[in-house]
Amino acid sequence: MNHFKPYANESDVIRIGALEIENRTDRVSLTGDVVLSRDQAGLALAKELHTLLGQVVKALQAEEKLPQTIEVMPAQVVKNPF
Repeated sequence: MNHFKPYANESDVIRIGALEIENRTDRVSLTGDVVLSRDQAGLALAKELHTLLGQVVKALQAEEKLPQTIEVMPAQVVKNPF
């Protein structure tokens, strides 16, 4: 997960359990689910999630002029170039 830098690009996607984290320049989207079981495996997943969310908070706090809200534009469908 060291390569994941929140809000840095429109291409990074990582997984924590069945939770998919998609990087965008205006948002970080989390979809799916992750089960934090009461065992070593659950602890490992919880640590990964904690690290990721810490990176997101740090990136947001570093913004000098963080707006109250943003308008999230819907995804555009483009013609397949192949």
